[in-house]
Amino acid sequence: MFLILTNEKDITSDYIVRELEKRSLPYYRLNSENLPNSKVSFTPDLGWKISYNNKVLSFSDVTAAYFRRPGEISLPASVTGYDEQKYCLGEWNTVLLSAINSIENKWLNSPKAIYSAEDKAMQLSLAKEIDFNIPESLITNDAKLASVFTNGQACIAKPLKVALLDETEQEKVIFTNKLPRGQVFPDETLSLAPIILQTEIKKECDIRVTVVGDNVFATKILSQSTEETKVDWRRGEHVDLIHQACILPEEIEEKCITLTRKLNLRFGAIDLILDQQGVYWFLEINPNGQWAWIENRTQSPLSSSIVDELERISNA
Repeated sequence: MFLILTNEKDITSDYIVRELEKRSLPYYRLNSENLPNSKVSFTPDLGWKISYNNKVLSFSDVTAAYFRRPGEISLPASVTGYDEQKYCLGEWNTVLLSAINSIENKWLNSPKAIYSAEDKAMQLSLAKEIDFNIPESLITNDAKLASVFTNGQACIAKPLKVALLDETEQEKVIFTNKLPRGQVFPDETLSLAPIILQTEIKKECDIRVTVVGDNVFATKILSQSTEETKVDWRRGEHVDLIHQACILPEEIEEKCITLTRKLNLRFGAIDLILDQQGVYWFLEINPNGQWAWIENRTQSPLSSSIVDELERISNA
């Protein structure tokens, strides 16, 4: 049995479901927000069982699992009091965590590995250790240090972790931003939260690298074709931004695989820059990054490769 742990709105999981059904492989898609509408049970002999919409998932039957994007648990409308809501959410989150832990070695990327690998400081240290080129970097909330770092050089600033803010029903993305030369930081602002500062690399293009097991799928994103996307290709709504499947130098491919393995991952979405002199630079790795849009744009067989990897886990 293959498990996909995600949420109802996760379109990326639809690609995996389609590939599993194409291969006639048994699967269970668990949308975590619906957990309180299910019936759950646990015994030391049989482990966890979840029954929802007349489908039963026995976690002891799971042979491979994909931790995609589980959502916040949604309680029934009958749970109204604050203390009651807090109690019920705590109990359901405990159930979910225990069920997740029961199949620790079956995940494509385990939740623990994902959480650990999201550490951007560690990513930069490991990338340097394996001889990736990395921009000169500083993580700080010290305005004096930040002002010295930006003095006389072009720099960018980006969040250390939280790049997506939920403003009621409309999400807000914090993009990477270019700073003026000699940017002076007010202490009362920067001291509130640390940021990442890096020297700006003059780009030829951005490259998104998706690592699945021993397979590497690279995509050039021609971000320099519009003014708005030059610093951060995600900015704006440029649905016509050209994406091209490409082949990386063998040395760069090996470094992408090595970094992913060092982070105890089987899957990783790596952001690189190709500069105007043809040099590759590492920016960061997302241990649970999006990839469906790349499959749509380039026809790279990402969903097929992920299910291949899940089958390898299942047969191990």
